[in-house]
Amino acid sequence: MTEGMKTAVQAVEGKQDRICQAADQIWEYAELSLQEFQSAQMYCRMLEEEGFQVEKGICGIETAFSARFGSGRPVIGILAEYDALSGLSQEAGSLEQKERTPGACGHGCGHNLLGAGAFGAAMGVKAYLEQAKQEGTVILYGCPGEEGGAAKAFMARDGVWKDLDAALTWHPGDVNEVVTGSSNSCIQTQYKFSGTASHAAGAPEKGRSALDAVELMNIGVQFLREHMGSRARIHYAITDAGGCSPNVVQPRASVLYMVRSNHVAEAVELQARVDRIADGAALMTDTSLERKFIDGLADTVSNSVLEQVLYDCFRQLGVPAHTEEELAFADALAKTYEGGDAARGIAAENDENLREQVAQLQKEAGHAMNDFLAPLYQGDAFTAGSTDVGDVSWLTPTAQIHVAAWPNGCPGHSWQNVSCGGVSLGKKAAVHAAKVLAAAAVELMEQPELLKQARAEFEKRTAAGYVCPIPADAVPAIPD
Repeated sequence: MTEGMKTAVQAVEGKQDRICQAADQIWEYAELSLQEFQSAQMYCRMLEEEGFQVEKGICGIETAFSARFGSGRPVIGILAEYDALSGLSQEAGSLEQKERTPGACGHGCGHNLLGAGAFGAAMGVKAYLEQAKQEGTVILYGCPGEEGGAAKAFMARDGVWKDLDAALTWHPGDVNEVVTGSSNSCIQTQYKFSGTASHAAGAPEKGRSALDAVELMNIGVQFLREHMGSRARIHYAITDAGGCSPNVVQPRASVLYMVRSNHVAEAVELQARVDRIADGAALMTDTSLERKFIDGLADTVSNSVLEQVLYDCFRQLGVPAHTEEELAFADALAKTYEGGDAARGIAAENDENLREQVAQLQKEAGHAMNDFLAPLYQGDAFTAGSTDVGDVSWLTPTAQIHVAAWPNGCPGHSWQNVSCGGVSLGKKAAVHAAKVLAAAAVELMEQPELLKQARAEFEKRTAAGYVCPIPADAVPAIPD
């Protein structure tokens, strides 16, 4: 590592307590998407205390912010998330499901760690810029609503990411690795049908059933499944069935749809077909339809140049070191769920030879924590899930890593994740991610040729152009 990279890493180490304080506080707040008011305020206050120039409420999103330090180019963006999930309140460090507050929220995706690690990385890069006394800018972006709201996609629509030379981020997981490959685009829309109530036996001819419209829409979409791409997915949930009295023709009903496809342009086309099915259902039932756009996000464009930089920094820094107590906790927690026998990760999922390597590394570890760095994989990987990091990657070279914050095979969005996120096991991942991201950002600043190569690859991969899934008049929203 260069002296500049060491400066950034040492600064992260010096701010370790600050990073863990942020992770703990956000874990306590556990606020839902687009409602992260305390979380955003806390980060803005801490960043101002650290000497960053903070802008609140960017792109008209109350809980979004940017925090800038430095001047001139290159400009490196670091992405932070901090929203929680409903119904996942959980005691920290517990080996059994135990709510702290019945019905409350919890950080089942580890975004309390994600935001804290990104915060730490920004402080590391700031320390480098102060010592190097050279041009360069680091911007920490507070990106709310990843679990529902897709703030990064709204920022993409408004052109926020175009001015960056590169964007870096990370996510807690069960394996240490550099992320690569594509993901699904996703568009989320709520369909609210309105009809006419009537006595279902005495005057059925006067009724117009909104629930019939929802059911007919769902049937139409079922037939659509035969005629869409193999990687496309459509999910739905009836959010309002109109009531619980079968002798009343339901005057209202709502259904929430998620339309996914491997490429954002394909998702937009598929979404238009679903919209027409909804229009047809309203026509067949003589009901009216209100369509509410919730969010949309693009597939991910990988960048092998940035991924190699992250991997090299990760390899030099190693992985988080755990105590015997932490490993014993991880082993015990792994017994509370199924599917933790084989190490996962992008490399293991997409290459048989690398799968064998990962399996051997896990065997050598001898415990449930994957305390090794998975081999770098840069083939045509695909993840069926979705992330609004994808929209960033269509507008600037983007790359990300995973750092093991919970034991192997731990289910996503689970109480086990929440339990890990409130103790040292998870917080060590946040601190380590901050080191890797900070070191990589500094390397990019010190070697502008790498940024040129990353930009050239980006231009080639995005030659088809970005199709934004967010309508021009849409605003971030949550389902009714």
